[in-house]
Amino acid sequence: MLTTVQDWPGRVGYWHVGVPPSGPMDDLSFRLGNRALGNDEGAAGLECTLAGPALRFRTATRVCVTGAPATVTVDGERVRQWRTVEVPAGGTLDIGAVQGPGMRTYVLFAGGLALPDYLGSAATFTLGRFGGGTGAALRDGDRLPLGEATGPIGAGVPMAEQPVLTRRWELAVTEGPHGAPEFFTRADIDTILGTDYEVHFNSDRTGVRLIGPKPHWARSDGGEAGLHPSNIHDTAYSVGALDFTGDTPILLGPDGPSLGGFVCPVTVVAAERWKLGQLSPGDTVRFVPVRADRAASIRALGAARRADWPIVLSDGGDGDDGILARADADDTTAVTYRRAGDDGVLVEYGDMTLDLGLRARVHALHRHLLEYAEPGITELTPGIRSLQVRFDPDRLATPKLLRLLREAESALPSAAELVVPSRTVHLPLSWDDPATREAIIRYMHGVRADAPWCPWNIEFIRRMNGLGTVAEVFDTVFAAEYLVLGLGDVYLGAPVATPTDPRHRLVTTKYNPARTWTPENAVGIGGAYLCIYGMEGPGGYQFVGRTTQVWNHRSTGEAEDPWLLRYFDRIRWYPVSAEELLDLRADVGRGRGVLRAEEGEFRLAEYRDFLSANAESIAAFRAVQAEAFAAERDSWQAAGELHERG
Repeated sequence: MLTTVQDWPGRVGYWHVGVPPSGPMDDLSFRLGNRALGNDEGAAGLECTLAGPALRFRTATRVCVTGAPATVTVDGERVRQWRTVEVPAGGTLDIGAVQGPGMRTYVLFAGGLALPDYLGSAATFTLGRFGGGTGAALRDGDRLPLGEATGPIGAGVPMAEQPVLTRRWELAVTEGPHGAPEFFTRADIDTILGTDYEVHFNSDRTGVRLIGPKPHWARSDGGEAGLHPSNIHDTAYSVGALDFTGDTPILLGPDGPSLGGFVCPVTVVAAERWKLGQLSPGDTVRFVPVRADRAASIRALGAARRADWPIVLSDGGDGDDGILARADADDTTAVTYRRAGDDGVLVEYGDMTLDLGLRARVHALHRHLLEYAEPGITELTPGIRSLQVRFDPDRLATPKLLRLLREAESALPSAAELVVPSRTVHLPLSWDDPATREAIIRYMHGVRADAPWCPWNIEFIRRMNGLGTVAEVFDTVFAAEYLVLGLGDVYLGAPVATPTDPRHRLVTTKYNPARTWTPENAVGIGGAYLCIYGMEGPGGYQFVGRTTQVWNHRSTGEAEDPWLLRYFDRIRWYPVSAEELLDLRADVGRGRGVLRAEEGEFRLAEYRDFLSANAESIAAFRAVQAEAFAAERDSWQAAGELHERG
């Protein structure tokens, strides 16, 4: 049970560095309450999960309590939800336990809450420890300043506009970005769209975990991205995407990760994402495919929103497996445009391989679109071989966006000509740090004790890559130069990086199921990528150690940017003991840390020359690695870890 300050649409514009929007999980109930009070729809208010607080008011204030049904009283007298109510000066508004159906109740105030913004929003992101004035859920004794009421206050929210809450939910979804037959079998998609999934108790604002049948999968594995067929090269996620972390489906919430390496077969349309905030453990969820161009607008709050209907009206989805178009970016590179909800397109280059030339192409498109500044494009988030383009469908139709993206290809420079600023950044690494060992122990006790990567992730990495000893894992990691390809995996400027030299490119699979806890700034390897975790939270990369903070206002030297690293930075590790790391982390936390970095450039043409000159030894390394990978996959198959292909 917790109560947090939220506003809508939340912290927009920082998805590319791993900052989620946050905001009310049920934005519809929140916005309706604000409108009834004459506020801006997004004015800051409170989100109460399972139960709310008792609030004493110093001045007479009009309030509106919306969302899931609960016992609401003013000075002990029962008052109605969805109506505007005056709390007298000195009076107490008490929000009791949610009675269901639903999970979250909202408290809105005439004039809203007057709290300072962090990165443009007062929304609380508790995992990141910012927003809401304190960066945390409300506690006894907290004071909430009120804004000045300026708009006309109505009687309440009309019954016809109040969303219907239920125990059996239908969610309107669009196909994509990752459908059949590339990632899932046709039968898998039929199952996903024909199953009543159950909401798992282990759900929160990061995502709603579901219980249902496991896919059979169209692939035997994820190749360089990992051993499980759910693994892909890291790509930007959408809020509302159905993310298969291994065989476990999770609906990504407003505090979820922006970047990750798992497939998402369908995405909840923007106007239906409010339902995620009211899904309770034990509820059932069925996904109903709809055409993206017929989805209700998220801006609609009246009858057009159709929120007072318990079912989704649909005559079927787009029937295109989430593929909007395919084309050739240049003479050697193909481009695929994938649907990522009714408000997103995923531009994906080339084959499903790790190729820095593809990342260079992504970088060129990213820069071009930033300079073009199309008003309907709201956010650009690069992945390994893809660029997610978020847009406002009320301002920019999908066909027009596709035309714009195709035209951009002809304007891009050759990737081989690309020269990108690229610092060499030296960071400490506490090898096999005690905090990562503790996380493995917690995983074994609370999630899964018999996983192939337990009890020691580093031994698992050794085995998967055909190395003779764990000392060779150590030598490889410290010899490598890791090129930063993405930020925000997982959260708050956390880099996803890969060695520039393929002979240093260790390959592993990710945890399945994922960890429920990862220490802040743990360092791990998943697929062919290395990640520094920006904060505590769930995760799946195989641990090698821990480092200093990558998200800190004071240590970056650039007050406007709290994130430490940039795209195309090159990370070099130097070893420190666990005790030394604690001292270094304390220094960074106090603003005393000194970043050691040298300016430089990454030239793709020179890099390709390096690959050509070392092709023979690179091929030999990959052959040993592939043999070990195949042996591990065979052992998984024999142990029942993998499903037979459908």
